[in-house]
Amino acid sequence: MGKAFKSASIAGVAALVLSGCASQASSSDVSSSGGAAVSAADQRGDTLTWGWSLPSTWDPVTSAIGNDVHALTLVYEGVTEVNAKGEAQPGLAQSWTYAKDGRSVTFHLRPGLTFSDGTKLDAAAVKASLERGKTAKDSTIAPQLATVESITADSTTDVTLHLTQVDYQIPLLLSGKTGQIVSQAASKDATKLATQPVGAGPFILKSYVPGSQATLVKNPKFWNADKILVTNFILKPTPDPSVAVAGLQSGQFNVADFTASQVSGVKAAGFPVETTDVLPVRVIDVNNTVKPFDNPKVIQAISTAIDRQALVKTANFGYGQPVWQPFPKGYVAHNPELDNLYPHSVTKAKQLLAEAGYPNGINIQLALGKADDPVGELIQQQLNAAGIQTTLTVQTPGANNYITRRYPFALDQFNARQSPVQALQVLFGPQGLMNLGKTTPAALPAAVAKASGYALTDPAYPAAIQAATKIAVTNMPNVFLFTVTRFTAHSPKVHGLQHWVDIQRFEGVWVEK
Repeated sequence: MGKAFKSASIAGVAALVLSGCASQASSSDVSSSGGAAVSAADQRGDTLTWGWSLPSTWDPVTSAIGNDVHALTLVYEGVTEVNAKGEAQPGLAQSWTYAKDGRSVTFHLRPGLTFSDGTKLDAAAVKASLERGKTAKDSTIAPQLATVESITADSTTDVTLHLTQVDYQIPLLLSGKTGQIVSQAASKDATKLATQPVGAGPFILKSYVPGSQATLVKNPKFWNADKILVTNFILKPTPDPSVAVAGLQSGQFNVADFTASQVSGVKAAGFPVETTDVLPVRVIDVNNTVKPFDNPKVIQAISTAIDRQALVKTANFGYGQPVWQPFPKGYVAHNPELDNLYPHSVTKAKQLLAEAGYPNGINIQLALGKADDPVGELIQQQLNAAGIQTTLTVQTPGANNYITRRYPFALDQFNARQSPVQALQVLFGPQGLMNLGKTTPAALPAAVAKASGYALTDPAYPAAIQAATKIAVTNMPNVFLFTVTRFTAHSPKVHGLQHWVDIQRFEGVWVEK
């Protein structure tokens, strides 16, 4: 895992950025089984069904769930992409060039691009889409575009982002939701766009039943359409554990993502399971403007009371690694000084509570996303043992806590972002979705700006981004728990799947008849 993350964040990106890369996109780099499929087209089936989560909305500008990016990538293409290792690669833009002073970056679009509705996707369309992301009142990606001062369409294929400061993170940033380009015509009706997306991705949404199924077809106008080897793509919610194996056996799902608790049963049924260490981490979101969470020593007591290794072993079936920060070991922004930041100790946790003015303990409520989350139940037991009497509640379905901030102490998962600077903004920026208190350390903006000012191959970059991580983690209340492992089971008839540390893509994937 470490080697992949390190190369993703340091080696690959700036080499592309500084040279105005013209290399081939990652989507053309498919596995050997995917390559074999091309010469045996008559052996391929026409439909792939994926068990994953349906998006909260099909509009990347208003989507408030980081996990939505995987479904949105089916219908939208970013200005750039990330490959299986998380490195920035060409997408709609076939190359890009930074100005010598680092204060602007020009993306050179592929000629002849169109949206799935047939309208032109040129520099003007990219400009309009990014400006919407920056200025729309309900935009959830505006904070990530804060360093973009203005955008100009210099020709039909060249679009330049003029920056308020040197920022070499932009090619990474534009590979996810922030850089997914939406048809200007479709975006005029935001309500319609939420269920009827119009992008330039590998597939086109043909029908959608919220909570049930999305039916898509191959987009022949996608720039890399020859690498899309299925005609029909069906997206269904991740199968319930009680029917997971049956769904694979019956062909209801060709590919499905599962939880750690389901892996042994799926393997026992004879289905291949791909295990990938990915960027997301489990975390407790905390509103530090609400008592008793406004006292840093209370947060330290909570973090100290939690036995992360026990969470991994008991609640997550041994998968994952304990963390005290939002980045896994080996990733460029991971600061080793934060490892074991608050060692587990019930005695120390009680001492910290007393120092915070709560010698008799505190009573708090932990909000869960779903009632049967074993991590929540074990955290409750651990906190109770330290005098932090914890009751569990299930968040109101459909109520987004990032927006309502109803629950000041909520078990969550940070689903990572393509840029580590973007991740810091989402978690700790004053307008960050996962910053429930909307506070931020005074020193953090300057530290983030300093890190953004280094090209990603600059030897000084790792230390700079790690310094920003330390400032954020040691001054903010988020309680990080352990890394996430992605478990993907599939029919033996599915070929060409890759291990993606970030956004799941399906170029080169095919299904036998």
